[in-house]
Amino acid sequence: MQFNLVRTPFGSPVAQALCSELHEEYVRRYGDGDETVIGEDDFAPPNGDFLVAFGPDGEPAGCGGWRAHEDGDAEMKRIYVREGYRRRGLARRIVAAVEDSAARAGRKRMLLETGPRQPEAIAMYGSLGYEPVTPFGHYASTEGSVHLGREIQDIQ
Repeated sequence: MQFNLVRTPFGSPVAQALCSELHEEYVRRYGDGDETVIGEDDFAPPNGDFLVAFGPDGEPAGCGGWRAHEDGDAEMKRIYVREGYRRRGLARRIVAAVEDSAARAGRKRMLLETGPRQPEAIAMYGSLGYEPVTPFGHYASTEGSVHLGREIQDIQ
């Protein structure tokens, strides 16, 4: 299945609709949503980017982005694929596009945080070379929170 990844403002209706669906997914899995503070400008180039994947039918299928993190790193956020588009490699395509965008912006390493009730995400990130890193951000001291990272400067 062909997907078209398009740079999209984080505050756009399509990006916000996908992020709302992701929030609902967090509520189903954890009982509440992600409490990380995210500003609309966090994903604005050159200090971030947000992408929406559209399916061949033109419908939004998924999303993901990165925002600047300290020491020249990037933090990946809001990787999401709608249920009807899962198991087609789209999450990996989104991650690759997010990494590429951050690397092109001069970021050295990609960081992310996920949780134990997302084993499919943890497995995917592990298969892509992500390894444990020092906890950071809002969930740094949350038991069970999974913090991962990998070098991206050489993937261009």
